[in-house]
Amino acid sequence: MNDQAIEQAIQANGKTAARVTPADIEAEITHTYYVNVGEAHHAKWPDPTAADEHHPSIDLLTICVLVLKNGFTVTGESACASPENFDAQIGQDIARANAINKIWPLMGFRLRDQLAAKASE
Repeated sequence: MNDQAIEQAIQANGKTAARVTPADIEAEITHTYYVNVGEAHHAKWPDPTAADEHHPSIDLLTICVLVLKNGFTVTGESACASPENFDAQIGQDIARANAINKIWPLMGFRLRDQLAAKASE
């Protein structure tokens, strides 16, 4: 079940209390960056003196960096096991989904903190 399906189930069950929604997560993201590690290595980035020889497995590794409103960054990764199955867009989609999964607990903590502060007023 994906985030949208879960949100639909929550709404269908009339759960209207404060919560973090997929829209809240998306609204928190200001910038999205993707790095294919193999391409970065070929470009000699970030270190032009890197001595490691290129290993073909790094061509299958995609990293997504999400920048949030407050400047905090979260990362997600996607590594394809079989070179024949590698697809850059699918790798980006999976890496982004993995990064978003890391935002949920952060925003849940923020919301719980806000609720606790409100309850103690």
